Amino acid sequence: MNKPILIGITGGTGSGKSTIAKEIYNNFSENRIGMIEQDSYYKDQSHLSMEERVKTNYDHPKAFDNDLLVEHLRQLLECKSINKPIYDFSNHNRKSETIRVDSKEIIIIEGILVLEDERIRDLLDIKIYVDTDADVRIIRRMVRDIKERGRTVESVIDQYLSVVKPMHLQFTEPTKRYADIIIPEGGQNKVAIDIMVSKITQILQN
Repeated sequence: MNKPILIGITGGTGSGKSTIAKEIYNNFSENRIGMIEQDSYYKDQSHLSMEERVKTNYDHPKAFDNDLLVEHLRQLLECKSINKPIYDFSNHNRKSETIRVDSKEIIIIEGILVLEDERIRDLLDIKIYVDTDADVRIIRRMVRDIKERGRTVESVIDQYLSVVKPMHLQFTEPTKRYADIIIPEGGQNKVAIDIMVSKITQILQN
C-alpha cells in the first residue's frame, strides 16, 4: 500500500465537521478509508478525583494527549495499525479498553483543534476548516447536549458563554488560516463535499 492520504477536518463545536467527515467517509468503501476522532485523545485523568475531572476544560489544547495522537498518526502513515483510546465522558476519563484501527488508503482526523498543533498540521495532506455561523453552532450544540447528554438549557448556555465561545475564539478560529479549503455551512454544503470526494479520488488514481 502507498503512503495513506491524511485529511484533517476542523471547525467549531456544532459547525458540521463531523457531518462533513462522515459524508466523505461514506463515499468510499470501508476497506479504503479510516476515521480518527480527536475526542478519543483526551488525556487520561486517572490520577485526578472525580471532582477535579469534572472541571476539565475540553476546549483547551492542553486537554488533548497530542503526543499520543501524533505518534498514532505517524504509525498509520507507515501503514501500521494502532490501538485508539476510548474516552468515557460520563466518567471524564479514558477507558481501559482500546479500539484497533488499521491503516487505510485514506485517513480522516476530525476535531475542534486538529490544526492547532503544528506537528499534526505537518502530517496532513489536506486541511479543511468548516466555517459555520456562531448562532447556528450554539443551537446545534444545545440540541445535542440536551438530547444526548441530559443537560439543561441553562447549563449549556452557561458553558458556551464561559468556556466554549472564548476557547473557540482563542484557539479554533485562528487555525482557519492554515486551511487549504474553507467549507461554509458544514454538512449542508453538498457541492463542497462532492468536490472533496472528487479530489481525493483523483489523488488515489494518480
